[in-house]
Amino acid sequence: MDKKSLIGFVLIGVVFIAWIVYNSYHTQNLEPPKLQDTSEVKTKQLDDTSLTKETFDDIENDNEITEERDTFDEKDSLLLYRRFGRDFAPFVGGDEKIIIVENELIKAYISSKGGTILKWWLKEYKQWNGYQTQLIWNDGGELFLKFPLREDKQVMIDTRDLNFTFNTNKSKYQLSGSDSLIITATLEPSKGKSIVKTLKFYGDKYVVDTDIIFNNMESIVHPKGYYLMWTDGLKYQEQSSVDESSEAEAMISLNDELFTLNADETEVQKESVLGAIDFAAVKLKYFTAAIIPHNHSFDGALDISGSMQNVRNEGIVERYNMSFHFPYKGGYQESSFRVYIGPLDYDKVSSYGLEATVNFGWRWLIRPIGEYFMLPFFKLIYSFIYNFGISIMIFAVLMKIILYPLSIQQMRSAHKMKLIAPEMEKMREKYKDDNKKQQQQMMKLYSEYGINPAGGCLPLLLQMPILYAMWSVLRTSIDLRQADFLWWITDLSLPDIIVSFPIAILGIKHISGLALLMGITLFFQQKLTITDPRQKGLVYMMPIMFTLMFSNFPAGLNLYYFMFNLLGIIQQIYINKFSRKRLTLEELKKMPKKEGWIQKKMKQAQEIAESQGKSAPNAPYQNTKTKYSRKKKKK
Repeated sequence: MDKKSLIGFVLIGVVFIAWIVYNSYHTQNLEPPKLQDTSEVKTKQLDDTSLTKETFDDIENDNEITEERDTFDEKDSLLLYRRFGRDFAPFVGGDEKIIIVENELIKAYISSKGGTILKWWLKEYKQWNGYQTQLIWNDGGELFLKFPLREDKQVMIDTRDLNFTFNTNKSKYQLSGSDSLIITATLEPSKGKSIVKTLKFYGDKYVVDTDIIFNNMESIVHPKGYYLMWTDGLKYQEQSSVDESSEAEAMISLNDELFTLNADETEVQKESVLGAIDFAAVKLKYFTAAIIPHNHSFDGALDISGSMQNVRNEGIVERYNMSFHFPYKGGYQESSFRVYIGPLDYDKVSSYGLEATVNFGWRWLIRPIGEYFMLPFFKLIYSFIYNFGISIMIFAVLMKIILYPLSIQQMRSAHKMKLIAPEMEKMREKYKDDNKKQQQQMMKLYSEYGINPAGGCLPLLLQMPILYAMWSVLRTSIDLRQADFLWWITDLSLPDIIVSFPIAILGIKHISGLALLMGITLFFQQKLTITDPRQKGLVYMMPIMFTLMFSNFPAGLNLYYFMFNLLGIIQQIYINKFSRKRLTLEELKKMPKKEGWIQKKMKQAQEIAESQGKSAPNAPYQNTKTKYSRKKKKK
């Protein structure tokens, strides 16, 4: 190994170690805040018809991070009137009623305090710890209103402090199929003046249609208007809060233009837009909550904000807020929304115009490949197999067939380089003390055998968008979440850990089984393709590096890359050993020569270098003469 190659490997090692250290800080598989037991055994206690907020809090006190809000004693009348005004003070306190609405997909808890959503359970999904998925932080409810008082705009009313009246005394509803249910929560400060909030549920949907009505409230509510709020984002569901935070964000779609906010700092970050809003959403890796104005009826100001918070066990939680602003001119004013709270399943969210919430990668190149080809193709395979692990393996085979024209060109180029490797080694040995002569002879050798030294690079580059789109689809696909495969893989969306270390070694805490298999196949693939003796170190370094890197990747993704590499090895062996069209060195020399664009550029560069080398001895004299001539002209 020459000096330059040794320096190159040392630099690669330094970069690799730096990456490992960085990765250990940012992508550890850390547990989020521990959750209280919220299994069905406990939720059954909430099915009683005499539910109260006190009972609810005793059973599900899981708010590790809470928003601090003022609480008031009903007897402290003076404080209440100062804080809420004479119109709203009578509605503070009192018994809070909770209505349970259950359909085929969700189980929701609606509070009379502001007509808010307290809890939103998803029946078909579980948290990492096996408990039922529940997406609302226990901070007092979501989809609430805020507005300033006309008599004092500094006083901001939060409807979660006000007890609305429901249109029903029943506390539990069961829906299915085409059933629907409308729950109305009304607050009437005086006769003819009211705030009304309606929630319409369906038997087979993750959505709730929401109408907000302000009726003759101009003498109480400031003309600045009111705000429809969603705060704190969604409750974390996965084992690694760091990994889940990497996909958490808030977004706004404005006339099909997407604005995103990623809260990667502890300081609050904000984004505001003004115009016709398509939707606003907060999301995690696999779930989202989106507010969709009815028929694009909202044309106003929308704010999103977010911040990152450090929680115990070195975890990270990102909290996001959405705020729709409605000016209020008085009289009767109605605003209508559809709210989706559910999984980031592409088929489900796209039916509501929310396909942008699913992350497929770069919008202008990678996303179309993943959205319109990769995902439909993968789901088509699953519709026949009903096993995601086997579907991934079959998908890898089909992708290898589709990419055959590109990969075969790459492999043939590697085979040609392997054929002339002995000749190249002779040139290096013969001209080891003359690098210039060595390069000239190498170029002649390439020209003589019609080989493009960069011939294997272009097919690889053309494959990269497809492979990255596949990476995006498999990494964030909710279909792989908690899908098991083989005896040691219980979740294809998580790393399949076979060895854990008591302490982190260069930031690595565990080794993934499929990542190890992928590394082994990469080793044999490198052995078959790398012919340059100066690059032999890569045969060992690359598999080790990728095994460590991919040990934090989802098992489904590593399964795909393992199969892809394995098929590549089979294909390369067939070309090298068994293909009827396999070349010999003599046949390669006799083949018609086609000089590609890259070869031409390399040849031109070589000619320029040679011409500069010939003129170099006379350069000082020529430069001196030129300077003298210029001075003479100036005189």
